[in-house]
Amino acid sequence: MDRRKFIGLGSAGVVAQLISFEGARAQAEYPRGNIRLVVPYAAGGVVDAVARHWGNSVKGSLGTVVIENQGGGGGTIGAAAVARANADGYTLLLGDTSNLVIAPYVTKNMSYDPTKDFIPVSLVATSSTAIVVHSSVPTKTLSEFVAYAKANQQKLSYASAGTGTVTHLAGELFKQLIGAPDITHVPYRGAGPGLNDLVAGTVLMMTPNVTGQVLGFHRNGQVRILAVCAPKPLKTAPEIPAANIILPGLVLQLTTAVVAPAGTPDAIVAKIAAATGQSLKNEAFAKALEAAGLESRDDASPATARNYLDAENKRLAPVIKAAGLEPV
Repeated sequence: MDRRKFIGLGSAGVVAQLISFEGARAQAEYPRGNIRLVVPYAAGGVVDAVARHWGNSVKGSLGTVVIENQGGGGGTIGAAAVARANADGYTLLLGDTSNLVIAPYVTKNMSYDPTKDFIPVSLVATSSTAIVVHSSVPTKTLSEFVAYAKANQQKLSYASAGTGTVTHLAGELFKQLIGAPDITHVPYRGAGPGLNDLVAGTVLMMTPNVTGQVLGFHRNGQVRILAVCAPKPLKTAPEIPAANIILPGLVLQLTTAVVAPAGTPDAIVAKIAAATGQSLKNEAFAKALEAAGLESRDDASPATARNYLDAENKRLAPVIKAAGLEPV
């Protein structure tokens, strides 16, 4: 072999080893600076609250987490920005069921692929939807309301936080399960305006995420939460039954998950997941989430996060199709 080529190959090998060494050292020393957690919604919402609690809880393990709100596009704009970020663990996304599962079915020209452009790191918290009615509705239980809704479906409407949201799908799944296709969907620009109209009696039914505010309206007698669309009653409101006891399959939840850009080293993903796992075992963290109507997840592993998101994708796809939702 030509001596110069041999030397060149040797030099290339040294360079490759140096690059590999530097990469391994960077992973071992991670994090060496602030971590940016993108929340793809405006400040003040459910996902934003989870992000701030998570950032505070992992500070001892990961250092400072800077929350950056990038709203718009139903959460897809902020998600797309993270998908294009460097895969070094310093830019993460607190995604959710809307932008990690539902968005591809209802959004034209998606600028990212949730399954290819992200590595799931950890599930964090879940916010359940609920079947909520105005206090004037003459039903006290979900069973009674099912009969009422079927008999009055052409006169009944339900509010949601917007087309394509989990609150919208909760209403559509309810309609599908009870066989009442004529109940009209009334989409609002967020949960707040819908709740205002529900309290005022302008709409008689809503399928919102359970928050401290919704629980307050319920306990004040302004609205009535008939059931939560969760596998079991919520810890913060154990007196409210789970809907799937009466209507098997009526489970619709907004689950938040920390995800990283595809290509992020496994060692870094593992560190973030481990820090999250410690947080999920922290009673103060769980209580903070419960105060906001949320429940922390039990398992922080990347595999659990991937399996959950894949399962939700398969489960919700037929619901979206049956609802007639098309990309806009």
